Amino acid sequence: MIKTSITLALAAITGITHLPATAASFLVEHVRVFDGEKIQQDKNVLIADGKIQDINFKGKAAAGVSIINGQGRTLLPGLIDAHVHAYQHQELPLMYGVTTQIDMFTAVPLMQEMNAKMQKGENHDRADLISAGVLATAPGGHGTEYGFPIPTLTKPEEAQAWVDARIAEGSHFIKIVLEHGSDKHAINTLDNATLTALVKAAHLRHKLAVVHVGTLQEANDALNAGADGLVHLFVGKQIADKDLHDLVALTKSRRAFVIPTFSVLESIAGVKENDVLQDKRMMALLKKAQLQPLNTPYGAQASPDLLSVPNKVTAAMHAAGIPILAGTDAGNSGTQYGVSLHHELNALVKAGLKPLAALASATSVPAAAFGLKDRGRIAKGYKADLVLVEGEPDMDVSQARNIVEVWKDGDKVTTQREEQRQLVTKEIVQKTVQIQMPADGRIGLFSKEKLASPFGFGWYPADDSRMGGKSQIEIKLAEEVPDAPNRQPVLSVSASIRPGFAYPWAGLTFFPGEAPMDAADLSAANVLKFRVKGDGKDYSVGISVKGNYIPVSVPFRASEEWREVSIPFSKFKDLDPSIITIIGFNAGPQTGEYRFQIADIRLLKE
Repeated sequence: MIKTSITLALAAITGITHLPATAASFLVEHVRVFDGEKIQQDKNVLIADGKIQDINFKGKAAAGVSIINGQGRTLLPGLIDAHVHAYQHQELPLMYGVTTQIDMFTAVPLMQEMNAKMQKGENHDRADLISAGVLATAPGGHGTEYGFPIPTLTKPEEAQAWVDARIAEGSHFIKIVLEHGSDKHAINTLDNATLTALVKAAHLRHKLAVVHVGTLQEANDALNAGADGLVHLFVGKQIADKDLHDLVALTKSRRAFVIPTFSVLESIAGVKENDVLQDKRMMALLKKAQLQPLNTPYGAQASPDLLSVPNKVTAAMHAAGIPILAGTDAGNSGTQYGVSLHHELNALVKAGLKPLAALASATSVPAAAFGLKDRGRIAKGYKADLVLVEGEPDMDVSQARNIVEVWKDGDKVTTQREEQRQLVTKEIVQKTVQIQMPADGRIGLFSKEKLASPFGFGWYPADDSRMGGKSQIEIKLAEEVPDAPNRQPVLSVSASIRPGFAYPWAGLTFFPGEAPMDAADLSAANVLKFRVKGDGKDYSVGISVKGNYIPVSVPFRASEEWREVSIPFSKFKDLDPSIITIIGFNAGPQTGEYRFQIADIRLLKE
């Protein structure tokens, strides 16, 4: 738990109507104030030296104090997103009034960089980051699939040393993963004894222990282990009345909080955040690559009935007085930093919270849950992390999107917001340079010397080893193929998909940009064609785009005879062909040996 001491810049003054001005002094006059818990009408809020000095200032402001008209407006505490993975787009949260992100897993160097900036009081241009750093998971468990190795554990005796190592790295709290996966894809996870030991180890060091869960049983196990909070609910079409009653009673008895994360649960259910996607106020600040994740939810088909359970559980928990925190799981497909929190507020209202309670779930409630004693409220001595909006968001929570100004530690975010808006406008009006496809559309120019291509960084073997996996791939030119289609060179691909990574894979990868992960505009084509034969097993073509590291995939089968596979870009859900970074032909995630031959790979316009 973080304990931040608050040092006031000005002493309390009684009966004096003039205060000395400082460089960062301003006064918001005649404004409605949501103080984190309730509405206060017609207040004059004085800010100096990055802190709230007076919420009810009387008299005449000193010379040099900027006066801001608050009539018809509401002043909110800076918003807190209680569940993110803040590995990119650090500029976005402030654009939407999110001044603090509670991070559930990110790279340790980033966490340490942000810790240092916050400790020096120099983090004025980004949202503050309160981070768990590395999460606790089992070898091959959820959390091991993101491209860098992390320390795992397998038994209770390792828990205290693991927790102490995280605290030494700078973690603010401890995040634990309890997820067994699905019937189709089981995942290794911690046993309950190790889970309980981790919670006890965190509490021994006076740190919160929160748990990622994906099912009702996992939620019950986490709470019985002593978890301080559940950082997800779970999808489902129905929940028995007794199960719901027992879960609510257990959560309340443990004094735990809950972060439903509707944004990512909707993504799993294939439901887009259409309320923000159709809101010009929200879209005006998202570049094309930042917009792409919102358009690519995890679920291939929209199944809104899967949201019945999290809606019902959230409503019941809120009615029981259990703290509900607004968190998005931004960093995942179907979400985006900052903007998704406004969708989350709307989702919480739909789940049964009043708009005032939803606003509290993104301000005072997460601040209290995570022990952040200097934010989440508008009160004397608190950080001047503030959002000024037109209207009354406590009556209609969508009015929190009518952002007039955002302040981070008393500094305006106006310049950053305007620069972002200009970048988005420029991207809209500026025509991208499309890559011109060769006349025959062929992008694989294979020979003994090189796996060449007419453009881009080229073709390479790739597997999950860089993510700590154990799969292997071998690609070579087949020297004699009498039945080679169109007399084109044939590549033989041999993959060994082995356990060791949460979603093991290996395959043949094409980078169409000038460097790996550079985006290429392939809009001159609208269909991918290739010829393949093999072992009769199922494979997939995965296309990744800039801003979204999880590929959109379409399956294909490598039958025993040569066949042409034709996949229109329209089959790749919500694909933006102007920002493609990778085209991959992959085996996995089922373990085993795979063999196929591929030739005559073409991008065409039809």
